[in-house]
Amino acid sequence: MDIISGLPDELLVKILLLVPTKVAVSTSILSKRWEYLWMWLPKLDYGPRNCSECEKLRCFLDRNLPLHRAPVLESFRLDLCCSRFKPENINMWIGIAVSHCLRELEMMLYESDPAKPFVLPSNLYACKSLVVGGDILLDVPTMASLPSLNTMKLQSVRYFSDKTLPLLLSKCPLLEDLVVDLREDDTPRYLGVSVPSLQSLSLYIPYNNHIIDGFVLVTPALKYFKLMDYNEHYCLIENMPNLIEAYLDVDCPDIKDLIGSITSVKRLSICSKTMLDEGFVFNQLEHLEVCLCMEHSSNQLFRLLKASSNLKRLDISLMRGHVSQGMADWNQPTTVPECLLSSMQNLNWSSYTGEPQEREIVVYILKHAVHLKTATIKSSSELGVPRSEMLKELEISYRASAACQLMFE
Repeated sequence: MDIISGLPDELLVKILLLVPTKVAVSTSILSKRWEYLWMWLPKLDYGPRNCSECEKLRCFLDRNLPLHRAPVLESFRLDLCCSRFKPENINMWIGIAVSHCLRELEMMLYESDPAKPFVLPSNLYACKSLVVGGDILLDVPTMASLPSLNTMKLQSVRYFSDKTLPLLLSKCPLLEDLVVDLREDDTPRYLGVSVPSLQSLSLYIPYNNHIIDGFVLVTPALKYFKLMDYNEHYCLIENMPNLIEAYLDVDCPDIKDLIGSITSVKRLSICSKTMLDEGFVFNQLEHLEVCLCMEHSSNQLFRLLKASSNLKRLDISLMRGHVSQGMADWNQPTTVPECLLSSMQNLNWSSYTGEPQEREIVVYILKHAVHLKTATIKSSSELGVPRSEMLKELEISYRASAACQLMFE
């Protein structure tokens, strides 16, 4: 007998957890000792599979899943990309998983029959974590109850009605982490999220989604908020006094409610086609990241600096997938933002081209940031001016902080 086979079952199962489920199953042919060990795995991951393997996987799950021996399934993942997987098969597999005290379900279903969308079975309500996505119709029974659910991700699913999501959320008294990624079609006209316990919320509303009229958020305990929304509609958002981090990539005509609800945030990443109104105050903001893809970005930047008297770190960049439209003339502030005089310690500029507008902003910050410790400039792959000239202009510029280190990458 080899040394590994002589180890206790509990240890061998932990070893099998380190490899993909398919590989763990294949160890059953090694010897009698290994034949049924994989059936004790508390985590099962099936997929992705190509269509040529669909029938083989269906037969395998029908035959073996009912024999699974783990008393508790910590996670069950199904990534099914073929119409050969029938709803009755999937419902049976999920039911078996739930009977093993399932804690986390992750299910992605694609290429199903549009006329017969898959509906999640009603016996899911014991899960503590739920991730669903793809061609799945979300239809929540009124008697549903998810008392232990703390994480839910809904990725491009279809909704039975406008009331589906609010009803589902009302059944989750302990929900802490929610991701809603809407489709371009089959989305609710009204998006309502009212969850007192929620601590993390991510909303993605795709471009040209003309179905949704707007959304309402009531999440007083929220600590992390991510919103990607490129459409014109209303948004009503109650104050988030406990917010720590916010990521906003938005194209809303009026963002007063949005900005007014996040003024307690400590870290903010923002790209907005709408200019922020003056008068907002971010007293607790310590880390600001501003995207410079808009023509008004420079003036947006200084409005944010003016509103953030305790800012310590400033990142200037292009958000992922964004392309600079070239900054318009910026208006040099008549008064220096308080954060430059009292608190800012770090400046990081990514995709720096050395164009006049960008250079003027960097020079202005270096000239007035009294407590600046580092200024890191990462040059763009497409420089507007020669790199050597760009660096020389910044090196000879005046710095209010004698301790400031100017670094180029």
